[in-house]
Amino acid sequence: QRRAEIASVLQKREQCESEIAESESSVERFSHERNIVSEQTAGLLAQKREQDGAIQQRDGILTEHRQRLNEVQNRKGMLEVELAKKLSKLENLCNRIEERYQIALDQVETENVPLNSLPEGEASTEAEPRPDLEIFDVNTDWDAVSERVQALQKKMDSMGPVNLVAIEEYEETEERYQFLTQQYDDLIKAKDELMTVINRINTQTREMFIQTFNQIRENFQSMFTEIFDGGMADLKLHDDEDVLESGIDIVARPPGKKLQSISLLSGGEQTMTAVSLLFAIYQVRPSPFCVLDELDAPLDESNINRFIMILERFLNHSQFIIITHNKRTISIADILYGVTMQERGVSRIVSVKFNREENKIAGPESSGRLANSKATLQSSRVSDDGLDLEANRSAKAILKE
Repeated sequence: QRRAEIASVLQKREQCESEIAESESSVERFSHERNIVSEQTAGLLAQKREQDGAIQQRDGILTEHRQRLNEVQNRKGMLEVELAKKLSKLENLCNRIEERYQIALDQVETENVPLNSLPEGEASTEAEPRPDLEIFDVNTDWDAVSERVQALQKKMDSMGPVNLVAIEEYEETEERYQFLTQQYDDLIKAKDELMTVINRINTQTREMFIQTFNQIRENFQSMFTEIFDGGMADLKLHDDEDVLESGIDIVARPPGKKLQSISLLSGGEQTMTAVSLLFAIYQVRPSPFCVLDELDAPLDESNINRFIMILERFLNHSQFIIITHNKRTISIADILYGVTMQERGVSRIVSVKFNREENKIAGPESSGRLANSKATLQSSRVSDDGLDLEANRSAKAILKE
């Protein structure tokens, strides 16, 4: 039954460790996803800026071309109107001349002879200007008009063809911009959700850490005072604002000494301070088993007694496996395991089991103390396949040869 309970406890412990590992994996996965989202967000922002710049540039070019096209079309319309007016005036003038002089202007143009080509001595007649002809502006310089029209035509040709696809390209770019904007909004929303989860996890972790730290701190202070019969010890955080990244200082003041860091204490005092911290943590999160490897090596006789006194307090809660050379520590063990080498290169494990019979004497002074203790030693050898550990929680000592 004890083994079944131990197996159940171990199974629960493995389950807890699995849940802790799963939680840590989730935190790492969230952190990794947050980094990926941040990188994607930065890439999309860069693409968005490039697209915005391209759109603005194309909008500027399209606007400029439209302005130039409007100017040319307006100028062309004005010239066409002016040309139509001139042609109308010319046609009216020709009709009036033909009606007045009953001649065909085409024949007059072909028979026109310059006056400066007449023979010398012949009289030349110079027509006097007539007010009725000046009204119709017969002196219009049509060559200048033609040159002006040709210049405007060349200017239009130099502008190149109008990009009629620019509107479609603008619509495609606008659609792409809307798509990227939606993607960006989705990424921002996902980032906010991830940050909310991370903040919630950090808040819960911070609360759990502060609660556990305060419990360990109180236990450490009381345990240190009990072990040293006085004095004072404390745990201090480097940064109270960011407790998850903060370091922890251990300060101790044994009786009769000043408050100082544990690095300035003697070896025995450092060990007893470590024992105080160890059992302070152990009180918050006890475990079924505890292995101590020569923890009592630097302790003197008085400190050994204090160490054993503290150790006996926890024997009802956990099973201790102690590797030690100290006889005083060995004396409280229920089972001893020793390793010997009777043959060269061959190690054997030998166990010694103590069966204690305890009687209590009633009385105010002797209440709770051992009045009579009888120990029976049973020597047996244990195979190399494993140790014959009892299921009851008690102290076990392993002797080194």
